[in-house]
Amino acid sequence: MAKLSKKPIYKRILLKLSGEAMQGKQGHGIDAEVCASLAIQVKEIWKANVKIALVVGGGNIFRGQLESKKFGLDRSVADYMGMLATVLNGLALQNALEQIGVSARVMTALDIHAVAEPYLRRRAMRHLEKNRIVIFVAGTGNPYFTTDTAAALRAKEIGAEVILKATKVDGVYSADPMKDKNAKKFKNIKFIDALKKNLRVMDATAISMCMDNNLPIVVFNLTKKGNIKRAVFGEKIGTTVN
Repeated sequence: MAKLSKKPIYKRILLKLSGEAMQGKQGHGIDAEVCASLAIQVKEIWKANVKIALVVGGGNIFRGQLESKKFGLDRSVADYMGMLATVLNGLALQNALEQIGVSARVMTALDIHAVAEPYLRRRAMRHLEKNRIVIFVAGTGNPYFTTDTAAALRAKEIGAEVILKATKVDGVYSADPMKDKNAKKFKNIKFIDALKKNLRVMDATAISMCMDNNLPIVVFNLTKKGNIKRAVFGEKIGTTVN
């Protein structure tokens, strides 16, 4: 295992959190302890003067594509409901960060002026310059696009050097490691191979966008405390897609 650098190797990152990461062991909703733990880990790298943006999913509350099939909802309606779920997660993260003295702003792709700022690139950049953490919610603001695509889009817009994708597993595997004990873990994999093998690192649109813009993705296990800092400080954890 590579030795941890004394300084972060990235100056500006986008951290992609799945909604499932917010639910902890309770299986649904928002776990306050998980939120608090996430905030502490993010503060560690924030104190190292890393500019941080987050994109958060909403699958712990409502997953549009699945729920549209389950309840017979129109896909567009279901996706908008999923976007609103990400707003709840974003507000929870903002509160957890502010409780430990970290300035954070929630920026939404949907107009919800009472609870969050509308997303404007220039304003987001200004927040980052002022060392505020920016939490992007409501995806791209459009149905049929995932929060993975939103992460790739926002990362390029704000000039992030990497997307750190925090998941429940410790990298990218050839198959689901929970179901196949022979699944092989990749330390590094090319974008094109991830697409060809349909490895579901992120959705195909997001991977293609990252490939076209030479934006690396690091996939790692969020449940192991300290992994966010390890990734930012250069320790070889999880899987790098580039």
